[in-house]
Amino acid sequence: MAERKKSSSSRSSSSKSRSSSSSRKTTASSKSSSSSPSKSTARKRSTTAKSKSSTTTRKSAPKRAAKPEEKADPLASQGMGQEDFAGRDYVIPGVDADDPQPYKWHTGRKRDHGGEDAIEIIDLVKQFGRTRILNGCNLGLPDNMISMVLGPSGTGKSVLIKHIVGLLYPDSGDVLVHGESIPSMSDDELFEVRKKFGLLFQDGALFGSMNVYDNTCFPLRQHTDKSEDEIEEIVSRRLREVGLSEAQYKMPNELSGGMRKRAGFARALVLDPAIVMFDEPDSGLDPVRTALLCELIREVHEENGGCYLVISHDLGTARRIADFIAVLWKGRIVESGPSDELFNSNNEFVNQFLNADVQGPLAMD
Repeated sequence: MAERKKSSSSRSSSSKSRSSSSSRKTTASSKSSSSSPSKSTARKRSTTAKSKSSTTTRKSAPKRAAKPEEKADPLASQGMGQEDFAGRDYVIPGVDADDPQPYKWHTGRKRDHGGEDAIEIIDLVKQFGRTRILNGCNLGLPDNMISMVLGPSGTGKSVLIKHIVGLLYPDSGDVLVHGESIPSMSDDELFEVRKKFGLLFQDGALFGSMNVYDNTCFPLRQHTDKSEDEIEEIVSRRLREVGLSEAQYKMPNELSGGMRKRAGFARALVLDPAIVMFDEPDSGLDPVRTALLCELIREVHEENGGCYLVISHDLGTARRIADFIAVLWKGRIVESGPSDELFNSNNEFVNQFLNADVQGPLAMD
């Protein structure tokens, strides 16, 4: 019994000794932990300090001034902006395939003409197959003036006229006539608006089976309810104005080129149009007859007023009759404004074209 008690006492003493040793280790570990922060705690403090520093920097940094809003290229949304022109999948007459800046001469500047615009062309784009004729064309044509759109051959002048009267519809953009959108009109609305127009085509476009009198009567018989007596009075007056009173019963094949154009002019005037358009009226005429036709256009405009638009590339015609000039090249307007200002423009292309200079951006090719 005594031996068992001693053995038990010995185990108890050993157990107490281990417990005491364990307690000392724990205490030492605790002291060590409290005396130096852990790596995790150090990282947290460092991150917090950096975050505060970053916040302070952001707060103290001055705000950047907002950049002025730049006018977007109207073609950029179609992937046709100037910056990516080299990658275009279409061709433009007069533009080299490897030219990255085909519009470097096009300021698009419109000089003030002091009046209201009768016709507005807005970002007009027209393409036939892979050939783009008009490429973001912008133009305003003043009321009660004779305007001329000049430019090299094949640059889109006749296509522009056809959009104004609704014979062609744009791929994009708009055409406004007295504030009304031509492409947005129904057929009936367009039919009515076309009565505002008089149009003289390049060769007169007379009906070969009708004499001069019947050709001139045609719009009145087609679009009005006037009696034959009223029609005869109007037609006789217009033919007298263009100097064809003695030729009213002749057939078109009996007329000279100048007479056919004057007959076409008389027909364009019989509805008293607010807008009269001439598609190269001077083509095929000798200098004297060209001058006489220009004088006739000027006289009739002074009597009737309205917006007259002449499409041409003849500088003599421009100097004789134009109040307002727009220069069209590569499907866009280079510059536009009163004729005296355009003839004295500092733009290198405008100056070359309006002075028929061989030195400049426009070459034979």
